[in-house]
Amino acid sequence: MRKGAKAALVGGVFAVLVGGSGYGAYNVVTAVNADGGSSSGKNTARRSGPPTREEVRETAAAFLAAWAKGDADGAAAYTDNAQVAAEALTGYREDAHIEKVRLTAGRISGTRVPFTVRATVAYEGKSKPLRYSSAFEVVRGVRSGRALVDWRADVVHPDLRRGDTLETGEAAAPPIRAVDRDGRALTAKAYPSLAPVLDQLRSKYGDRAGGRPGIELYIDRADAGAGTKTLLTLAEGRAGTLRTTLSASAQRAAEGAVARHAESSVVAVKPSTGEVLAVANHREDQFNAAFEGKLAPGSTMKIVTAAMLIERGVTKASGPAPCTPEATWQSQTFHNLKGMAPNAKATLADSFARSCNTAFVKLVDEKPLTDASLTEEAQGGFGLGRDDWHTGIRSSDGAVPPSTGPDRAANAIGQGRVQLNPLNLASVTATAMTGSFRQPVLVPKSLIGDELATARGLKAGTVAQLRQMMRRTAVSGTGARAMAGLGGDIGAKTGSAEVDGQRRPNSWFTGYRGDLAVAAMAQEGGHGGDTAGPIVAAVLRAGA
Repeated sequence: MRKGAKAALVGGVFAVLVGGSGYGAYNVVTAVNADGGSSSGKNTARRSGPPTREEVRETAAAFLAAWAKGDADGAAAYTDNAQVAAEALTGYREDAHIEKVRLTAGRISGTRVPFTVRATVAYEGKSKPLRYSSAFEVVRGVRSGRALVDWRADVVHPDLRRGDTLETGEAAAPPIRAVDRDGRALTAKAYPSLAPVLDQLRSKYGDRAGGRPGIELYIDRADAGAGTKTLLTLAEGRAGTLRTTLSASAQRAAEGAVARHAESSVVAVKPSTGEVLAVANHREDQFNAAFEGKLAPGSTMKIVTAAMLIERGVTKASGPAPCTPEATWQSQTFHNLKGMAPNAKATLADSFARSCNTAFVKLVDEKPLTDASLTEEAQGGFGLGRDDWHTGIRSSDGAVPPSTGPDRAANAIGQGRVQLNPLNLASVTATAMTGSFRQPVLVPKSLIGDELATARGLKAGTVAQLRQMMRRTAVSGTGARAMAGLGGDIGAKTGSAEVDGQRRPNSWFTGYRGDLAVAAMAQEGGHGGDTAGPIVAAVLRAGA
C-alpha cells in the first residue's frame, strides 16, 4: 500500500478508516490475529519500556477496527482495563444507539493517537449524524508486557468522565430557557462557562419549568448532582422558562475577565439580598470551581480573622498589631511576603492593609482565643463551614475546622486546613459590608425548597471597622493597584496561597463597590493583586 493510503475493514454497518502519515503503509486488515493479539506481539518475548512506534500503530489500528465493527469484547482486549472498556463500548452501541461507525486515526505523536468519529445515532425512526474527535494513549501492560490502549472514559467521548454513560432516548429532563433577573436569555453559546451550571439547572428544575423532554443523545453523569449533558438532539422538546438571579451584564463582564487567565474563577453577589449576579470559570475540565472548589484562600481569610479579633476583644482596627519579620507558633515559623518592612508600632488596620502575616499569627495566641475561636466566628458570623447552603445548584460552603498546633496559626492567615471558593469569599465580603449573612442563591428562593442557611452575622461596630480596613486596602494597601480608577464606596482584600508542588501561589482577591461584592481565584496566578485582582475589578467596573 502506498504511503498515505487509507485501509478499510467493513463488517455489517461498521467501518474503520485509519490512515495518513501516522500509519504510513501499514494495512489495518492484517493487523489482527485470530488470537486477539497484535501481530507484533506473536511469538515474541515479554517486552518492557515504552511501546515502539510500530506497536502503537498496530495496537491503535486493531482497537479501532474492533470498535468500528461493534466487537466490544474484541476492542476491549486491546486495552488495559478490558472489563470496563467492554461495558462502555457495548453501551455505545446498545444504549447510545450509535451505528455506522467510521473511525479515522490522525497523526500519531509518540504514544498518543488522535482519531475522529463519524457515525449515526438512530432511535425509534429518528436519526442524525454524529461527528466528534477524541484520543487515547498506548502504554505497556504491567503484567503482559503488551502494548495496550490506556483505557479512560474519555476515549469513547471527550466529555465523558469516570462512571458516566452515553444514552439515547427521552431526555432525563425537559430543556430550559434560562433567563437572567431581567428576562434576558442565558445560553452556553453566549456565556460558555455557564454550560455546567445550565446543565445542573436543567436537571434540577427542568420538570418544574413547564417544558417537555425531547429525544437526545446525552451523557448521564455518574454524579447525579452534575446533571446531564446533551450531545445531539434527534427530536426537539419544548423548553420551559427558568428565571435565575444572574445579571447578563455582570455575567458578560465575568466571562471576559476570566477568559484572560487560565484556571480562574469569579463570583459576584448582591450583598443586600444574597443573590448571585455572575459565576464564571476558565477551566479545561469545566469544573465549577467558583461554587464547588475547595482551596486555601490565603490572606483573604484575614477578613474573618480580623472580625474574630475585634469581636473577642483582642484588638481593634486602631489597636496594636505589630508587624515583625517573623513569628513562631508552636515550632513553626511564619514569614511575610518578601520585601515587607517590619513595623513594631503597626495597628490592626496597618497590618490588614499591608497583609502582614506575622501580626495575625501573634494575635491568635491572645486570650480568650481557643483552637475553636476562628471556627466559631466563621460559622456564626459568616455562615461558613456547616455544610448547609442551598444555592440552587451544587456548592460547597467552605471548611474552617478547629485546629491545634501550627494549623491554628496557619488557619488565621488562610493556609492550614481552611478551604474556600470564590462563592464563599464573595459571601464573606457581603457579610463584612452589611453585617448580615444572607446565604447566596442562584435561583429564586421559592424554587429551592430547602431552608436557607442562617447565621447571627456581625456587630455594627465590627462592620464599621472591617469596612474601614477594606477601604484602606483598596485605596492605599495591597489592593490599590487592581482597584485603581474605581470610585465610590469601595473595599478590598488580597490573598496569596502557597501550595506544595506549585511554582507560583494561588491568587485570591475580593472587593466591593456599592451593592456588589466580587471574589476571584486564579490557580498559580501569583500575588492576589496580580491576577485575581484585575478579574474582580473588571466585574466591579461593569456593575450589575
